[in-house]
This record gives sequence, C-alpha cells and structure tokens, in this order.
Amino acid sequence: MLSMATDYIVESVAKRIAGDIVWSRNPGLAMRKWRETFGVSQSELSRILRISQSVIADYERNRRQPGSLMVRKYIEALIEADSKRGFKIVNELGKLFSLNFPFIMDMSDFVRPVSFQEVIMAVDGIPVMANLTNAQFYGYVVTDSPKTIISLSGMEFYQFLSITLNKILVFTKVSSGRSPMIALKIAPMRPRLVILHRPLKMDPLSIYIANMEGINVIVSTKRTEEDLIEGLKKLALQSSLK
Repeated sequence: MLSMATDYIVESVAKRIAGDIVWSRNPGLAMRKWRETFGVSQSELSRILRISQSVIADYERNRRQPGSLMVRKYIEALIEADSKRGFKIVNELGKLFSLNFPFIMDMSDFVRPVSFQEVIMAVDGIPVMANLTNAQFYGYVVTDSPKTIISLSGMEFYQFLSITLNKILVFTKVSSGRSPMIALKIAPMRPRLVILHRPLKMDPLSIYIANMEGINVIVSTKRTEEDLIEGLKKLALQSSLK
C-alpha cells in the first residue's frame, strides 16, 4: 500500500537518511537539510521528540554532537510527522532511492540472526535442498514471483538481489519453482535461502538447478500468503526479544 508507506520502505529510507547524517562532515547541516526536506519545523519536531526547540537548534548548528540514538530518534520523528501527511515524503524518497519495488509484499531485518531451524518452524517448511545446519539469517524479503520475473530487466534483478544478501528470499504465487530457479541460476549474487510458497508441484528442473548450483531451497506449507508473512513477522519479533 504505497500511499501509506510499507514497513520496508520506511526502514530503508530511514537507514539512507541515517547514513547521510553520520557520513556527513557537517552532521548538523545534514539534520537540518532532512528536516526541511520533510517540511517539519523545529517547533513541531520538538513536540514530537519532547525536547526543547533550543536543543534541536543546537544539534543543527553543531553545538551538540548527535549520537546514534539521537540520530535515530530525530529520523523517527521526521517520519512520524510525515505519517500524518500520508507518508508523502517517504514514498517519494522510496522512489528516488529505487526502493519502490511494487512486487515486494513484505521485508524486514532481524534484530539478531536466526537459525535455519527457526525459519523452518516459522514457515512450516520442508527442505528441498539445504546445507544450512549452522547458517544464520539476517532478515527476509517476500516477493510476488510472477511480478518479479516479469517486471525486472537483468540489471534491475541484480539490484533487487542486492537487498537480499544474507537474507531469506521468499517467492509467493509459485506454480513449479522453475522460473525463480532459472533466474537465480544466472544471477551473480544469491540470497542465502530461498522459500517457495506452496508450489503446485516442484518441477524436476528446479530441483536439479537447486542442487547443481547449491541454491538452498525450502517449501513453505503455510495455507495463505498472509499466514506465511505473519509467521515471518513473528520470527522477526522473537529475534528482538532474545
């Protein structure tokens, strides 16, 4: 629902802004730039952050040096202000940063890496090809398989795969698994684990490619896409509690 930014767009935009502030030689000026980009006044920001306007002014004039926690709170306040306006700026930044992949259904990082067995339990998974006894995963991306394959050119597909490194890549609306496996076979980078949601029947070619190319694959037997995403969301929540 791109008119109201999805979690992965918000998170990705926030990380890009944080990187810009931290990397800047003038972090105060960078903070001010982003506040003005979002059209948020110092007084509005001070109300959201529950700190005095003079403190915000001090940060923006480099009289105070922001730590990582302050940078995060500052960005979260900008996004909160934008949420009241329908995420207008966040959505535009998502497009600008090439993060607006319409076929991504959900995406999240794990607070701590999770194990293969935890993933199996979260998605009611059945291994097709997996050599991941001690593997750890740092997040997941859920994508509509037909839209992904059809929508992207080769270079765009590689750009998309770059956000799945060390993560789980989940393909929904899978008929046999053949198209995702062929696409991944020729890719220069691959996700650590691929999940196929309820394929009607696994194509022998897709199993052959998975084994020959060392692409780790499991099949999720979750009844619906919503159930699958809910299982992954719970896994992400659990990772934050341990």
